[in-house]
Amino acid sequence: MNTSNDNSSTGTADCCANCGKEGSDVNNICNKCKKVKYCNAACKKKHRHKHKEECEENVRLAAEQAAELHDEKLFKQPPPLEDCPICFQQLPVLNPTGKKYQSCCGKVICGGCAYAPLYDDQGNEVDNKKCPYCRTPWPYTDEEIVEREKKRVEANDPLAIYNIGCYYRDGRNGYRQDYTKALELYHRAAELGCSVAYCSIGYAYHNGELGVAVDIKKATYYYEIAAMGADVDARHNLGVDEVDAGNIDRAIKHYMIAIRDGNTDSLKEIRELYKCGHATKDDYAKALQAHQVYLDEIKSTQRDEAAAFDNEEYRYY
Repeated sequence: MNTSNDNSSTGTADCCANCGKEGSDVNNICNKCKKVKYCNAACKKKHRHKHKEECEENVRLAAEQAAELHDEKLFKQPPPLEDCPICFQQLPVLNPTGKKYQSCCGKVICGGCAYAPLYDDQGNEVDNKKCPYCRTPWPYTDEEIVEREKKRVEANDPLAIYNIGCYYRDGRNGYRQDYTKALELYHRAAELGCSVAYCSIGYAYHNGELGVAVDIKKATYYYEIAAMGADVDARHNLGVDEVDAGNIDRAIKHYMIAIRDGNTDSLKEIRELYKCGHATKDDYAKALQAHQVYLDEIKSTQRDEAAAFDNEEYRYY
């Protein structure tokens, strides 16, 4: 009787792979494949040479399955960012001027909705400016904004925490430069669901910044979490790294997802891959179509008016 095959193939939970003993006390599991059990360490050692080939195959299959599941999750198009809470239209992704974080209420609104209550039809500033969402009086100094963000940090607002982390990173808005504190706040914001914080952590490990050594494995880990959370910069960076590693098919997958979410750098990369013969004409056509779909979803007359008034302040694509 081949007890090893009986235990590993039939999935008998409490049967020793060496001697065939059954019972709840058969709980000494193979440390590598975790697929077979033994009644004691002696049986495990005795059966080791017989189990070696099967164990290695089990480990290989488990790794392949884990990689497939990981890729299935990684290459799934993430849901779009939240809509603007005022006009209910999809927020622009990349251009920071296309959306505005409100330090009073913690809401992120589009540039069009931020612009509308601040200026009249002739482009003149209105008196008594207020937040378009919560109607709190408008902050007129950087100090007011920072003080409001401190209150948002106390409320565990991930974007406010991330912003303060950036102040520590750059040594601005009254904060001394402190890379350790910046990284600490990035981790805190990331754990609260801030994808851009994960991307910034990945960037630090990728480039050896914020007091950490270069660690590409860690950088990829954080980029992937950020990308699955819809951070398009992280997604683009993963594509670039795959090109550098010669994995063009994986790079194209990353670029296509990033393009659908508005990343023009990824669109340029697809174009270059097409020029070099690494991407097909169909790949490039799909990339252009995906980018157009994104533009159609974010464009609005109000946002165009804001951008026309001040392109540097309200440009959104």
